[in-house]
Amino acid sequence: MAPRLGYLLPTREAIMRGRPETGPLLALAERAEGLGYDAVWVGDSLLARPRHDPLTLLAAVAARTRRVMVGTAVFLPALRNPVVLAHQLATLDRVSEGRLVLGAGIATDVANIRAEFAAAGVPFEGRVGRMMEGLRLMRALWTGAPVDWNGRWQVSGAVLGPTPHRPGGPPIWGAGSVRPAFERAARHFDGWFANEPDVGRWAGQWREVQEILREAGRTPANFAAANYVTLALDEDSTAAERRIDAFLESYYGQPAAVMRRRQACFGGPPAAAAEWLQAYAAAGVSDFVIRFTGDHEPQLEATAALRQRLGW
Repeated sequence: MAPRLGYLLPTREAIMRGRPETGPLLALAERAEGLGYDAVWVGDSLLARPRHDPLTLLAAVAARTRRVMVGTAVFLPALRNPVVLAHQLATLDRVSEGRLVLGAGIATDVANIRAEFAAAGVPFEGRVGRMMEGLRLMRALWTGAPVDWNGRWQVSGAVLGPTPHRPGGPPIWGAGSVRPAFERAARHFDGWFANEPDVGRWAGQWREVQEILREAGRTPANFAAANYVTLALDEDSTAAERRIDAFLESYYGQPAAVMRRRQACFGGPPAAAAEWLQAYAAAGVSDFVIRFTGDHEPQLEATAALRQRLGW
């Protein structure tokens, strides 16, 4: 099966440029759908990396599109009350008529994200257990049956309405490139998110995830395997690589070399990008979440054209 192409809206970049208007972002989402992309994704951060609220913006994207999946890449459920979040996601899944995917992560342990948790009144330590319990509670509420819960949250006879459009709620894809993240995704979720810069390592991680899936009595055939990639398309490879370095340093406030060891990045001509993407697809990537640096419109078009070159 050919991998699906997803496009990450530049919500963070819009804020960094001092251009918070949502009209251009929604137009890009519509353009991506028109070009044949399979999904439109939005990132998440409250204060650490300021950007538009992902659920609010995705509701607008869902209302302006008809076919593409809409998803979070990735969302931090531990920062939210799961009862409130279950209601928001159920409504968003209704707006999108079942096109929502919740990409979920635990957050990186860096100073500004710790400060974000503190500002939200949520303890950073224990965030994994908080996320997992919250997601279980959300899934229970999504059944529409009365829910009693005695844990971090106290719920008595609660009935959520509306329930999501998709029975059981939107699929959840767990993010992470370490063994505990593989275990969480394979045993409890519907897909796995990575941001792996080395295709060989990605393939090894995917084999681990598949082994855990089989141990859990699940089939990899019904499980998403995604990789988040950053592209700078340019016939001048040197210029493209410089653009990626400048982007990473501005976005994360860390040396580009550090971030390149953690994130999948490619800078160069579209033909070479096609080969790079094809290597991941051959390793088993089912979904690409593509973040562009520079002018998005021509790169959206160029990447869409790669599908014909690749036979996807």
